[in-house]
Amino acid sequence: MFQRILVPTDLTERATNALDLAVNLAAPGAARVVLLHVIETIRGLEAEEAKPFYQKLEQNAQRIMTTTTQQLPKTHAEVVQEIVYGDRAEEIVRFAAAHQIDLIVLASHKVTSRRDRDWGTISYKVGILAQCPVLLVK
Repeated sequence: MFQRILVPTDLTERATNALDLAVNLAAPGAARVVLLHVIETIRGLEAEEAKPFYQKLEQNAQRIMTTTTQQLPKTHAEVVQEIVYGDRAEEIVRFAAAHQIDLIVLASHKVTSRRDRDWGTISYKVGILAQCPVLLVK
């Protein structure tokens, strides 16, 4: 059982399945599950020019995350939502380290062993870079 669990979300059903599992893995008592969405920033885009664009993305993410957490079965764990900006893999790893996360539960699509496959997925990067255990949910 884990006290601090991070569930990065891309706002899809796969991420909802990861959140369900994370809540079940949370230790009884004072466990905290953080649903984290990272809004990927566009390099070279001026901050003022991008502000309305990013605000729309954040509002949409907040709406989906709120709906997702409201649909969770009653749990003993505290479930909170966070939105950050930046490179998705880097921000997930940075957030986990800064908040002393015990476990990252991350949705991942099924991978084949094809040699021409792009192994630069977010789940692969997080699994390599994170300093805590990472559980991939397929």
